[in-house]
Amino acid sequence: MYSNLKYVLYQKNIAIKQYAEFLGISEKTVQNKLQGITDFTYPEFKRTCKLLLPEYSADYLFTEDFEQKSIV
Repeated sequence: MYSNLKYVLYQKNIAIKQYAEFLGISEKTVQNKLQGITDFTYPEFKRTCKLLLPEYSADYLFTEDFEQKSIV
């Protein structure tokens, strides 16, 4: 769901486990958030943008990918 955020984490060699520890939540919770199953909280969003990845805009990191489904 958040492919830009996932890509940046990958590029910076930040594992999901490390990101989860940084946010103070479980790996499974981070995976759910990255897949769009659950939402990021505002503190998680702010911490990611301000402390972990300040060189990227919040709009870029948290742009949601929408799957296009064809209607037949």
